[in-house]
Amino acid sequence: MSQPSEPTPGTSGTGTSRPGISRPADPLPDRGSGSGWAAGGTVFAGVLLFVDGVLGVLKGIAGIASNDVYTRIDDYVFKFSVSSWGWIHLVLGVVLVLVGWGILSGAAWARGVGVALAALNLIANFMWLPYTPVWAIVTIALDVFVIWALCTDRSRPGDRARSV
Repeated sequence: MSQPSEPTPGTSGTGTSRPGISRPADPLPDRGSGSGWAAGGTVFAGVLLFVDGVLGVLKGIAGIASNDVYTRIDDYVFKFSVSSWGWIHLVLGVVLVLVGWGILSGAAWARGVGVALAALNLIANFMWLPYTPVWAIVTIALDVFVIWALCTDRSRPGDRARSV
């Protein structure tokens, strides 16, 4: 006296499809154990790197064009000329723009390079603190967020590109 088993949705007892009932789409690929905040943060990190790179380029151009734009520091361990700092920020800014664009386009290499460059930008802005303290602290905080977002997102970049 066994009960007949119910057919699975989308099929009849004989294995043929029922008219009018559609099968659900294939499930989404496993996104890993990363948080939704980190996945959304990765896109935001790409935007932040891109914008921080543009601002770094502008900061660099200002330092190269005129030595009087930023405060001169007499006794400071990391003393460079303002023009040297301008070139540092210009080159770092251009590379940040390229990596930010790579993160936004889903390039696999961009996340690792983004972490390294955000760390390098953080160090450069720490050394830049006496020249523009408020902006340097803001940039350091943004770089910390970028590093966190890029390190905690465990989804594959290709999955993110397909889901958009």
